[in-house]
Amino acid sequence: MKIGFVGLGKMGFNMAQHLLECGHGLVVFDLSENAIASLVEKGGVASTSLQDLAGMLPSPRIIWLMVPAGVPVDTTLDTLLPLLQRGDIVIDGGNSHYTDSEQRAQRLTDKGVHFLDAGTSGGLEGARQGACMMVGGDKSAYDLVEPLLKDMCVENGYGYMGRSGSGHFSKMVHNGVEYGMMQAIGEGFCLLDSSGFDFNLEEVSRVWANGSVIRGWLMDLVVRAFQKDPELSYLTGRIADSGEGRWTVEAALEHEVSIPVIAASLFSRYRSRSEENLSDRVVAALRYEFGGHPFSEKP
Repeated sequence: MKIGFVGLGKMGFNMAQHLLECGHGLVVFDLSENAIASLVEKGGVASTSLQDLAGMLPSPRIIWLMVPAGVPVDTTLDTLLPLLQRGDIVIDGGNSHYTDSEQRAQRLTDKGVHFLDAGTSGGLEGARQGACMMVGGDKSAYDLVEPLLKDMCVENGYGYMGRSGSGHFSKMVHNGVEYGMMQAIGEGFCLLDSSGFDFNLEEVSRVWANGSVIRGWLMDLVVRAFQKDPELSYLTGRIADSGEGRWTVEAALEHEVSIPVIAASLFSRYRSRSEENLSDRVVAALRYEFGGHPFSEKP
């Protein structure tokens, strides 16, 4: 398939490179000329503007957005929409709030343009080698782009979630669950470290990562982090909040659903900004390992 790809940041660049390797044709655009040039070296076609990008795509156009949530998405859509025709498809693969996606879908539908909200998980490695995607929006548009999703994702790693907004809602809840899981892992290692036993935390993490009930990718990443530094002394425990955990708690309040573990993990992130312990450094290390999220280095 030939598609337009807008946004070549850490996730977007890896996704675009993966698509090129799968044989898809990409017309790419980013505010960074260096990012565009790097993708051209790998087989992409450069565009100088969104207008240029839209003009190089066959009908119906398929345009994938990997731009920061919020105003940047709306600004991009403001520019794109006058350039699009009935039947074209725009896919937002970022971490947009689901209510924004509902509103954007309605706006584009009024112009005859399909809008899909594609919650994307798997971190940088997933973007490069095969991601996990939860997609909401018009089913006919989903069916049209499914071959693209199949190539972008691991086996059984994508699916149709339902009406517009459901893709980003499911990704929001996924990230809330992720908050809780990482917090529990961090607290467990903090208790081990404080127990008085002479635990080798790298050794414990290696054992837990192989055959235990709590084995999985997050535990594999803990092993990787401890292999770099058993004390994680290169970072502080100040943990950023990119928004999805907070949105999950807000949605739970709206729908009167009890999610105490996720809520507590969110509040622990707030606490980490005024005090720290090993559990916070483990969570900070996990965020860096799977998503390349910035961390605060110790002075």
